[in-house]
Amino acid sequence: MRTVRVNAASKSYDVLIGKNAVTVLGEQAKKVCPGALKALVVSETNVAPFYLDVVKEQLEGAGFEVTDYVFEAGEQNKNINEIAGMWNRMAEAGFTRTDFVVGLGGGVTTDMAGFAASTFLRGIKVIQLPTSLLAMVDASVGGKTGIDIPKGKNQVGAFWQPSLVLEDTAFLKTLPDEVFTEGMGEVTKHAFIMDLKLLEKLEEAAGDIRSDEDLLEEIVYMNVSDKASVVGEDETDNGRRQTLNYGHTVGHVIERDSGFTKPHGICVAKGMGIVMDACVRAGTLAEDDAERMKDLLKLYKLPTEDDITPEAIVEGAMNDKKKRGGTLSVILVNKIGQAEIKKMTAEEFLKFLSV
Repeated sequence: MRTVRVNAASKSYDVLIGKNAVTVLGEQAKKVCPGALKALVVSETNVAPFYLDVVKEQLEGAGFEVTDYVFEAGEQNKNINEIAGMWNRMAEAGFTRTDFVVGLGGGVTTDMAGFAASTFLRGIKVIQLPTSLLAMVDASVGGKTGIDIPKGKNQVGAFWQPSLVLEDTAFLKTLPDEVFTEGMGEVTKHAFIMDLKLLEKLEEAAGDIRSDEDLLEEIVYMNVSDKASVVGEDETDNGRRQTLNYGHTVGHVIERDSGFTKPHGICVAKGMGIVMDACVRAGTLAEDDAERMKDLLKLYKLPTEDDITPEAIVEGAMNDKKKRGGTLSVILVNKIGQAEIKKMTAEEFLKFLSV
């Protein structure tokens, strides 16, 4: 099993990565949650039939009293009503501040479990057990939690670092192909903004990292290491961590305008493609580099285009949490492996997209 240490300003913790990592959940939970008696396992209807029982068995075997909360799968259920359900379930079970939450699922689940933990009794511990590629490489690491509101994605939330992240790569075997592909949106993003070795490894794999268990574990490890390095430098998204939003400023608008029916990673890939094209038109990104990045996205069956208009992008982006005052922090890649933060007004962003 591989270990990545996340040294955030508010808390340090381990991310354990490997096949059958779930088998150490009980002993690890006792280690990182001393004094805990109870655990709430938060999951959703697609994941729970596969893994809820084994997770509960691990925790019960370690002596914890386990309650679960299973919500209907889908980004459209990432809302305050489900969070209130989690709060009520913990209150009914008599949770105290020494007890903890476990997030078992994809990015929606880990975001919601973390937010419920961050707010119940003004904050209890959370352990994340991501089951999707997207959640393993991105959502479960770094302490961003939250829910959506009609005006935008993740508009309400908190920074709340987990006490432990367990990434069992065997969980990825049951992942539908389209959900695995969605996760590649975040994997390729890390390669584009900071990791040329990851980019080259993905190119060498020729579109298939799933059939080789060792390669898959290594890819997950590389991504988590990249994410940990950024979080350790900038926990609360005021500097370098903003570069992780490459493709997201546009992607979040596409996702929101679909009523959250289009997958996040797919929308991020489209957002990256749109920004790449704008950079090429602006003369800041070489056409060959843009083609190399687009070829990698296509290799992993990710789209690079969308029919959204520049006007719709700007209107949506001005309601996004990445807005600061009257400007947006737009992330650009003008050289592969290096990202930059460009401050733009709405007018400047519209011109950038429209040229």
